[in-house]
Amino acid sequence: MKINLASVLVDDQAKALRFYTEVLGFEKKHDIPLGPGVSWLTVVSPELPDGVELVLEPDSHPAVKPFKDALVADGIPWTSFAVDDVQKEYDRLVAAGVVFTQPPTQMGPVTTAVFDDTCGNLIQIAAQ
Repeated sequence: MKINLASVLVDDQAKALRFYTEVLGFEKKHDIPLGPGVSWLTVVSPELPDGVELVLEPDSHPAVKPFKDALVADGIPWTSFAVDDVQKEYDRLVAAGVVFTQPPTQMGPVTTAVFDDTCGNLIQIAAQ
């Protein structure tokens, strides 16, 4: 058994696609229309184009907004992405206008930072 998909719930798929590709650097893998304004939309790491796909999932279910709002209010990231160097990635993303809620912070053998993905989520980057 292996993980092939992971989801992040986004408030606007077009905005999410721009952020996740143009700012974060992921590549679009699938964009299959499912109805008015909704697609099966996935991105992948350019380093692993056949690896795990991140689904940019519409957050239209009524339970999602209160859940996402509670996570953000408590500073809890939705998910975490691995990077080679948190400080370097932090500097690159800050220069691109990304807002961080936690700067690079060492936590034992791991360094993390947390940013706002502009789509209603906090996302962590981490490196060992």
